[in-house]
Amino acid sequence: MKSFAIKQIMLGVAVTAMVAGTIPLAAAQGASDAAMSAAPGMAASSAKPTKAERKEARKQARAKKNAELKKLEDAGYQPSENDPNYPDKLQKAQKKAGVGAGASQ
Repeated sequence: MKSFAIKQIMLGVAVTAMVAGTIPLAAAQGASDAAMSAAPGMAASSAKPTKAERKEARKQARAKKNAELKKLEDAGYQPSENDPNYPDKLQKAQKKAGVGAGASQ
């Protein structure tokens, strides 16, 4: 019974060490370091985007995705079709429409 408890403790220590080894270390950054590492012309503030900015970004991303899908559909791709040749037809439509690159390319 005693050796079983020791094995459990050692297993717990080993798992904790493995998990702690995979966590990236955080490095503190002072105000002067942040200003130096910022890209030229960029403010050194770390302000989060407002709700309206996030909403606008989502709208733009959705519009871009819908435009790309429309181009693929115009090139002959049918997303609602249950197609056994799915990747081939999608890649063919991407080449024809000049939209995106396949994951395998």
